[in-house]
Amino acid sequence: MAKIEKSRPSPDVLREELTDEQYHVTQEGGTERAFSGKYWDHKADGTYCCVVCDTPLFDSDTKFESGTGWPSFYDAIEEGHVDLKADHSLGMRRTEVVCGECGAHLGHVFDDGPEPTGKRYCINSASLDFEEEGGDS
Repeated sequence: MAKIEKSRPSPDVLREELTDEQYHVTQEGGTERAFSGKYWDHKADGTYCCVVCDTPLFDSDTKFESGTGWPSFYDAIEEGHVDLKADHSLGMRRTEVVCGECGAHLGHVFDDGPEPTGKRYCINSASLDFEEEGGDS
């Protein structure tokens, strides 16, 4: 089976459409400050989507309070909607989470989350848009 090519707008288009922080996080692998993002303490029911391409990434039913200051989820909404990549930056061994559609940097995943997966997807708010259940963001 042939691998589907990921769609990604050009850097010029992204610089026009995203805020500076969204661009830094999603395109340059940046991290927003803890407790500063708009979704770290967000409680509404709905779907968290990629800010770059609108791919659904996480359901509010899998969001939990991790105490870290970033939105945390114990599972992705569907297999293939996020991809995992080895990240050895900053002298650490971590697993980067990227959008499965456009490759935008989302955050990192750790093995200290709750059941049923034991995973903690630690995601930057700047990489997300939210679609409220029964409506729009």
